[in-house]
Amino acid sequence: MRRSPRLAFVLCAALLAAAPLTAQDRSQSRSTVASTLGVVASESVLASQVGARILEQGGNAIDAAIAMNAMMGLVAPMNDGIGGDLFAIVYEAKSGRLYGLNASGWAPKGLSADYLRAKGRTRMPSRGIDAATVPGAVKGWEALRQRFGKLSFADILAPSIAYAEAGFPVGEVVSVYWKDSETTLRADSATARTFLPGGQLPRAGDIFRNPDLAWTYRQIAAEGAKTFYMGSVAAKLLASSRFHGGTMTAADLAEYAPEWVDPISTTYHGWTVYEMPPNGQGIAALQMLNIMERFPLAAMGHNSARALHHMIEAKKLAYADMQRHVADPRFTSVPVERMRSKAYAERQAARIDPAVATCTVPAGEGDGLDAGTTYLSAVDREGNMISFIQSNYSTVGFGAGLVVDGTGFVWHNRGGGFSLDSASPNLVAPRKRPLHTIIPGFMERGDVKIAFGIMGGWNQSQAHAQFVSNVVDFGMNIQAALDMPRFSKETFPGCDVNFESRIPLAVRDSLAAMGHEIVMRGDFSSTRMGAGQAVLRDFASGLNLGASDPRKDGAAIAELLPAITRAAGATKPQR
Repeated sequence: MRRSPRLAFVLCAALLAAAPLTAQDRSQSRSTVASTLGVVASESVLASQVGARILEQGGNAIDAAIAMNAMMGLVAPMNDGIGGDLFAIVYEAKSGRLYGLNASGWAPKGLSADYLRAKGRTRMPSRGIDAATVPGAVKGWEALRQRFGKLSFADILAPSIAYAEAGFPVGEVVSVYWKDSETTLRADSATARTFLPGGQLPRAGDIFRNPDLAWTYRQIAAEGAKTFYMGSVAAKLLASSRFHGGTMTAADLAEYAPEWVDPISTTYHGWTVYEMPPNGQGIAALQMLNIMERFPLAAMGHNSARALHHMIEAKKLAYADMQRHVADPRFTSVPVERMRSKAYAERQAARIDPAVATCTVPAGEGDGLDAGTTYLSAVDREGNMISFIQSNYSTVGFGAGLVVDGTGFVWHNRGGGFSLDSASPNLVAPRKRPLHTIIPGFMERGDVKIAFGIMGGWNQSQAHAQFVSNVVDFGMNIQAALDMPRFSKETFPGCDVNFESRIPLAVRDSLAAMGHEIVMRGDFSSTRMGAGQAVLRDFASGLNLGASDPRKDGAAIAELLPAITRAAGATKPQR
């Protein structure tokens, strides 16, 4: 049953507002961006401007997302690019349906545990060609555009091609990641030629150009994904793999296809929250929420010691299950229904000691937190929405640390998510997809729908749960929900947990007395806490909202009215 217009207005007003309701004295970094037209959000102002322009040119949310992702591959090449994978959740307004796209690539046929052990490996490599799996992003772009898009690849990629040739000023946050990767960039000649122009490290404000990436985007604009998997770009991928001693073959590329899947969900205090099914970690976010729902977090108080303790303990339980069970479901039976059931959550919640931190939840060793990811979202004037995440896996080191010579992008190192433990469901195997960290999120209640995501390796599920709790338990708007200080436990065993320094000292002291080993981070720690974006659509009022995390350099930007864009196009410069 639909809500009345009055109730819709009340809920939308609540989602616009954030406590305290005083414009001159508030705790969020900026206001949400509101529009009756489309709104986009990414971690780059330039990418967001491109996304808004695509909407103004007649594209929809899906076209805008692909265009923004292409720009992010240019302006933040260590984080993301077409050498990596993507996942997306799409809400189609005309059908009212959600669609999930898993565009994560598989291991080459020649990459097996025996092959790596014969090379002397005792654990999966995290760098180099043996860490690279088939990149799924371009096939993912094509699948999204063919099913939902309105514009051609030529239109969508035109802004990125222009900026790749003309250049852009390197951003402050990106320049730090670039510097952190300098040693890796200098270790390979093709990589150094691309990302250390003139042998120099690009610094904040320097103009960086990537003509090789412009060439690659032109091939995709002209031929679609075919060029990447069977054409001129594929030839360069295969040459790069051979040069570095990899196992990738033409068949590994040509036979790869992304997969359309149904998102999985749970309910949380009247909202429905959706994640992608395995091989991603999204099931852990749903498990966390199910456990958290067993406790009165709202009554405990936002970021109080009691609330944070229960959330951190819920994280440990959920992640232990995720690490133990989640892998490629084509190779392993993953008990998704049991893991996301409310009855199971009740039993798990009973394991939490309300006064003492648990350090011994059984789980395998994780590889820590990698932040080589970009998250972006978009909503158009019709109400189509997309929650979109794409990644090279590791920021420091630019994925696998190897440029595909002549293309302007790096191989990702997503194969590092596999295991060489024969008892692990995530044991590396030919044509298998690894356990994936990157996850898009979506949530809805009645006419209000939110596409959201927060990047950052193993931080993501726990950050999703905190975002949902901020919206649902504490009535925050989407900007405030992103802004609030977060915790992140990037490891699996132990009692260590990262805290942003905005969490009060008294709260930290109380948690330390319970046994939590607190690692202090800065006020806005994008490396440890990730960074996110969100867009909201209220179908009763027709209002769209956007928000962008202050932990990165991005922005939410609204589409301009057609009359304004036409007038701007007709204006000629004065001599």
